[in-house]
Parts: sequence; structure tokens; C-alpha cells
Amino acid sequence: MPNPDELVLQENWSDLERIREKPDIDLDRLHAYRTTRLKREMRRHDAAMCIMVSPISLRYAINYRNYAAFMTHIPCTYLFYPTEGNFILYNGFEPGIPEKNKREGHPISYFYGGDCLAQFAELLAKDIDAFLTEIGISNRRVAIEYVNPSITLALAKLDIEVIDGVLITERARLVKSEDEVNCIRWAIAVAEHGIGKIRESLCPGVSELQLWGLLNYANLANNGDWHDGRMLSSGPRTNPWFQEASERKVESGDLVAFDTDMIGPMGYFADISRTFFCGPGKPSMRQKSLYRMAMQEIEHNLELIKPNISFSELQQSAFPVPEEFQAGAYPCLVHGVGMCDEYPHLKPLYRGCLPYDDILQSGMVLCIESYMGADGEKDGVKLEQQILVTPDGYEMLTTFPYDPDLAS
Repeated sequence: MPNPDELVLQENWSDLERIREKPDIDLDRLHAYRTTRLKREMRRHDAAMCIMVSPISLRYAINYRNYAAFMTHIPCTYLFYPTEGNFILYNGFEPGIPEKNKREGHPISYFYGGDCLAQFAELLAKDIDAFLTEIGISNRRVAIEYVNPSITLALAKLDIEVIDGVLITERARLVKSEDEVNCIRWAIAVAEHGIGKIRESLCPGVSELQLWGLLNYANLANNGDWHDGRMLSSGPRTNPWFQEASERKVESGDLVAFDTDMIGPMGYFADISRTFFCGPGKPSMRQKSLYRMAMQEIEHNLELIKPNISFSELQQSAFPVPEEFQAGAYPCLVHGVGMCDEYPHLKPLYRGCLPYDDILQSGMVLCIESYMGADGEKDGVKLEQQILVTPDGYEMLTTFPYDPDLAS
């Protein structure tokens, strides 16, 4: 049986800080910026308070991290975040939160509340009503994220107006500060550290799950959180896209494609896609053609990125994907990213007009996507670059090179 000390304590590659300096991040300044953004959006919507349930919002607002993945499907911790005054965290277990800011709350999920959710909703509504009185706010308009209808109904009985909390929490995260960008730079560095190990370990006989495990391990070893999916596939499983890692063994001549979808250190996202060729041997002409076309799509769409370009203009000017690849193409050309995949999500024009329009702003972080795989064929190529919108265009944040055997 392998010695755990040899497998973990003596491994010498995973801790990125041993070989690379971490960017300068002022955590107090980071928190102050995020607080300012949230309060500004609350005032813009004339909300007295925002009740946050999403683990991403809890991390952004007060750096609450505990059981985040659990709370995505069984919400239990929630936050009263007022425009003025101190926040109160309910059912929270983070020791870093002062006790004066913590209280016991009520069930908001079936796991804890069962068929009594309507009764618990009435208790929660009374807590909200009392909290508004406690902090001396006469405004009866509150924003709530992702709640049960019973909570909205209970608040209506108390003449409290409810608006969607995501209008505040999502928009607040839209423009990143210098410290946030540095957090993202470090998350990307950790992801690319794991990608390098995938590239190094790629050979016939290794399984998709073994390769994916290297990326996951690199993230955890550097105090990252989780991956939104396990997007790694090989050979005939690269087409169509969205087939998660399996026990399949990689074979010589396969393409291996993946998308990190990684919530990394400090809660920030690294969203990078690469496709590698598994030797020995050389890629086929078709494999290289698919790869070059994916590169062309990304390079074309990168040239469109600049502040004040509208979403609709970007959609209309995007790379003209050949018809044979449109059915299986990636769902979007561009999407926002920060602490997870974020607004906006811009689909290609051949899939219809956008449901909303807006403009790019300096300080937004975006991912530029491409997937090329024709219906009925074996191979598909997935590429993705993460960028920062700057005053005069964009800055490339991802640095891991394209596969030279496929790109040449």
C-alpha cells in the first residue's frame, strides 16, 4: 500500500507559492470595494436591505466561505445586508464573523423545514420586519435572492415590497477592482499550474478522470474551492461537447479537451479551455483544421473587445461560424466571469437576438469561447481565453500556450 507521506507530504509540485510569487492583494481594500459596490446598487434600486442566499454573494459581501457547494442545493445560511448599519448572518458557522453579527434563523429549505416552510416563512418575514425597525429604516422595499414563493407571500402580508436581489448582487460584481483582478490572476496561475501537469501526464493509457484529478488537486492544494463541472473528454467523447470526465483511457491520436470552470483561491474564477493532442504520432489534417478554426474565432472576437461596444454590436460582428459547426457550437461567444460565470452571456446571432443589451465596461473580466465540432464526426476542439477589458481594449489574463502540434 502506498505511503500517504510519500503521496502527499513529500510531493513537490502542487504548492504554487513555492515556485511563484503571489500578486499583491490588499484584502481590506478588496472588502471595502465590494462593500461600496453592493451599497451603491442597493441605493440605486432604493432597497433598504438585501437578503443574500447565494454562496457566491455571501463570499462577495462578507467573505463567508463555509459549505458553499452544499448551500447551492440546500440553502440554510442567509444574510441580512442593510444599506445602512451592520449586517446579520443567520445560521452561519464561520468563526471569523463576529458573534454580534450572527443569529439563529429559520429553515429556508425543505431539508430543514419540510412541509412547514410556509410557517417558517412567516417567522422569517417577522424577522425582516423587526430588523428594519431595529436599524431605524422606514423604507419597506427589500431585495431577496433566490427564495421560496412562501417568503415573498409572507412579506406581502406585512406590506413589505420585494424585488429580485440578483439585480443588486450580480450587477455589483460586474466591474472588478485591481485587487479582484489580482485574485483572478492568481486563480488563473493555479489553474494553469494544474493544466501543465495535465499536459505533462498526457499519454496513452491514462484515464480522463486521472487527468482531471490533477487539476482538481492543484486547486485544492492552493486553497481553492471547487469546479462547476468536470469538463474533460478525449477522442470520440470530444464531440459533441459537454461530456464530463469518464473512466475512458486516452489513446494515441486522440484529442483531449477540457474546460477548467474553477472557483479557485479567494473565491475567484479561472475559466480556461484547451485541447491537446495525445501522441505518439502527429495530428490529422482535420484535427489541425478544427483547431485553427477555433483559434480564428477567438482571435476575431478578441479584436472586437473594447469599452462601450454594445452587446448587440459584438454579437453582430462576431466570427461567422460555418454552418456545419453551428448546431454543436458553444452556447455563447462571450460571457462574464469573476467569482463564477457571470453576466453577460452573449449567444451567437444564428441562435437569435439577445434578450438584453448593454455595453462592455473597462474593468469587466470576460471569457472568449469557441468549440468546433461537426455533427457526426469524431473530433471536437474547445478553446477559451480569459481577458480583462481595459480603457483601450483588453489584456490577456490566460497565458498557457496553445498546443503547438495542432496550432502549426
